[in-house]
Amino acid sequence: MRDMTIGQLAKSVGVNVETIRFYQRRGLLPVPGQGETGGMRGSVRRYDEAVFRRLRFIKSAQAAGFTLAEIGELLELDASTDRVRARELADARIAAIEKTIAELDTARRALLGLSRQCAADDTTHCPIISAFERV
Repeated sequence: MRDMTIGQLAKSVGVNVETIRFYQRRGLLPVPGQGETGGMRGSVRRYDEAVFRRLRFIKSAQAAGFTLAEIGELLELDASTDRVRARELADARIAAIEKTIAELDTARRALLGLSRQCAADDTTHCPIISAFERV
């Protein structure tokens, strides 16, 4: 893969240019000319394959539910020696996902019950609307 402009990089990973700049400000991506990235070609910043792979890693980790702070920590871990910490981060993410699933399941069951009541009741007040008015 050849060096890319910020626009080409953004398009290749499916993000916008401002997302890349935000990740650079957060220290998740290097700024061209200030590290191991593609560097500068005249006044145009160029991004290399390593930045492309790093950006894909960030997007994949976000899809798995990791926060940007956790992603930053994962990026800093050494893949050969920091397995324990990586596993701790993954286990914490799994626990958070399981908690969210339980909360969503509770909400789903409550809404299903309200929906059934709404369909069955002949009263003038919809149980769904009444339930939310009490909150």
